Amino acid sequence: MPMLSRFSAVLALAACSLTAAGPSPFFESGKLRVLILSGRNNHDWRTTTPALARILEETGRFDVRVTHEPAGLQPGALAPYHVLVSDYNGPRWGPVAEKAVEEFVRSGRGFVSTHAASYPFGDMEILGAHQTRTGQREPPWPAYAELIGARWSAAAPRSGHGKRHLFRVKWTDRAHPAAAGAGEGFTISDELYHNLRMLPGAQVLATAFDAPAMNGTGKDEPIAWTTAFGAGRAFHTTLGHDASALSAPGFADLFARAVLWAAGESAPPAAGQPESPVRVTLVTGGHDYESSLYAAFDHPALRVRVNPHPAAFRGDLRKNTDVLVLYDMVQETPEDQRRSLTAFLEAGKGMVVLHHALADYNGWEWWWRDVVGGRYLLQPDGAQPASTYQHDLAIEANPVPGHPLAQGLAPMLIHDEAYHGMWISSRATVLLETRHPASDGPLAWVSPYEKSRVVVIQLGHGPEAHRHPGFQQLVRKAILWASGRP
Repeated sequence: MPMLSRFSAVLALAACSLTAAGPSPFFESGKLRVLILSGRNNHDWRTTTPALARILEETGRFDVRVTHEPAGLQPGALAPYHVLVSDYNGPRWGPVAEKAVEEFVRSGRGFVSTHAASYPFGDMEILGAHQTRTGQREPPWPAYAELIGARWSAAAPRSGHGKRHLFRVKWTDRAHPAAAGAGEGFTISDELYHNLRMLPGAQVLATAFDAPAMNGTGKDEPIAWTTAFGAGRAFHTTLGHDASALSAPGFADLFARAVLWAAGESAPPAAGQPESPVRVTLVTGGHDYESSLYAAFDHPALRVRVNPHPAAFRGDLRKNTDVLVLYDMVQETPEDQRRSLTAFLEAGKGMVVLHHALADYNGWEWWWRDVVGGRYLLQPDGAQPASTYQHDLAIEANPVPGHPLAQGLAPMLIHDEAYHGMWISSRATVLLETRHPASDGPLAWVSPYEKSRVVVIQLGHGPEAHRHPGFQQLVRKAILWASGRP
């Protein structure tokens, strides 16, 4: 995923212009290039930096890189990038790196910073209450406060924050290109910084009420703002204390918008609403499984509910489900639920069949022959013997070109369970295959069923498979394709 995400309103912006940084064979073509500055912080940068990168990558608009040693930056190293993102709070970088960053932004590039990046480098005026925590007493970097657009102060009223709590962020300048189409606001659990000294020229885009009951100031405090720095664009948000805060959909949307704006991309005045997530119903029952399976569904483009047997197909599935994902192993289900499942598929809805769900409904020929295009035989059927399985194998899986779902898949070595002796339709479109002797060969395929999109993935027995990035990518791509999205 590039996969779809909750940021599709942001993705609908004007086409990306890469003329500022120029083409490069070392970056993904057509994407905005972002370098995240990290490696030091009085917060948990080891989780927040990957979370920030993931937010951007999931939009499909950014090629994101990370440096954990910003002190080594040189002008030439920054030249390919459109935006720098700071998740840094630590020692000064030194004159060469600091000048390189200044010139990068002044020349017309972007700079985005989050949370504690507003008070690094031991500057007594900027650092304020946190100065004694780091013990640093370095001379200030004057230009950095201009990049941030605000200073921390140890003088009354002292900069800081009250108790962490849930609060509502309000977009207050919705005419700004970075806020266009963003809605009125969102709720987040985070630290709410207060009493920062805003510098002239800072344009506040969002605020939040700092409740006295949470040791706040009792007034609206700036949450996100922009500043001009030479010909460049700078954006700061006080949000982002930890990975939990970063997981809020509102933060993710704000951050993606900020980086897009800083790169010189602007939302149209009437940007549409973000595309809603794919509604997934994960059906379980009849076979034990590990909770590690859920990692494959951890993606903002998906909204998943688990609906186990015996009530898995109760009611009209078409009303609340876009894609059924079967990870069950059953032979019978009530007739009314079977009718509901049939109506769902005949209406053109999507389905993904995972692993042991290939053994579902061995006696329902329409199901395994027409819909799934495959069957794990629990018992011999005429001349065909029962299928077999073998655990804990190292399986080399290779994509088969030709179908859109196979694009972007890479060969992988995965430890999983192999099935052998299955019936697989000759009309199935194979996506992934292996030469392992314990397998039939096809590991994933698109069913020949014409009324809806059905994908079958034989992999996925246990945690080693569930946590494999290649398996997770395949499952997510299958769900999105089955939903009818590109």
